[in-house]
Amino acid sequence: MSELSHVDGEGRARMVDVSAKADTARIAVAAGELHTTAEVVRLVRADDMPKADVLSTARIAGINGAKKTSELIPLCHQLALSSVNVSFGFTDTTITIEASAKTKGPTGVEMEALTAVAVAGLTLHDMVKAVDPAATLNGVRLITKEGGKHGHWVRPEAGADQKRTGHHHEKHETAAAAKAPLAGAGRTAAVVVASTGVAAGTRTDTTGPTLAKWLAEQGFSVRGPLVFADSDIAFGLSEALSSEPDLVITTGGTGASPTDATPEATLAVIDRELPGVADAIRQAGTAKFPLAALSRGVAGLAGRTVVVNLPGSPGGVKDGLAVLTPILEHLLAQVAGGGNHE
Repeated sequence: MSELSHVDGEGRARMVDVSAKADTARIAVAAGELHTTAEVVRLVRADDMPKADVLSTARIAGINGAKKTSELIPLCHQLALSSVNVSFGFTDTTITIEASAKTKGPTGVEMEALTAVAVAGLTLHDMVKAVDPAATLNGVRLITKEGGKHGHWVRPEAGADQKRTGHHHEKHETAAAAKAPLAGAGRTAAVVVASTGVAAGTRTDTTGPTLAKWLAEQGFSVRGPLVFADSDIAFGLSEALSSEPDLVITTGGTGASPTDATPEATLAVIDRELPGVADAIRQAGTAKFPLAALSRGVAGLAGRTVVVNLPGSPGGVKDGLAVLTPILEHLLAQVAGGGNHE
């Protein structure tokens, strides 16, 4: 029977005794959204608000919030946090917030990640309220957690969200199609965008949202898009891999420009290459656009995570998804230890 861990047998609040639990690596990822106006999003991305440094202020506030969680939430334990990261993304009228927290100890860091999101979101509200006092902080939620007795947990919302928000299928859809398993069912994925312009707010990215939408349609629980300048892509990949997702797809930074560093950053974190996947993506693009041959994108395995580089153009992403769609389920099954059909 389910029980509330912070309430004793007599109904009194208590701090859980974790002294008998083993120390393990603990990771938690949380997310939320500040719903505002298109004008605010434009101003924040251009760093042109009456209060300057909007995102950097909210980021530092979120990190401080995670560190002070035990002071804010009465029954939380004091933790020695090894890492807290807060990142932001954008839609037309939303600033998305994601936070990850890590520690090694006998209890989890879910509350620290959630508090980081909440405090970062409240700070964003404070920074934009002069322009939009009606902004709302919504959807603060746990995405994934690692460590402890229960191991890996992923928020089971992808399929439910599709049922709540998707269109009804035609009644004549075949039963076989309706029952076809989704490649990402029960799996996690992260999208990483390498673009100095997008990170600086001077360019609007469409490739990251396209990838995130496609992955959600495949049934994945999706992190991101996580946006990083080209010079920071190595850190971006490390952050995406920190929660040990099943799949990481990057977009951008695969060309021959001196600042394009995604392939090198990827080669530094993968254990084995999947050259056939990268070659197929290049060939799909070259068939339509000869300059696609200049892409240096790679694919490979970082532990049990599949990492795939896609170009930073909408056409390049479309070609890459066309290659991945028919092979993804089998590839992920192989990496997990099954699906070896000779």
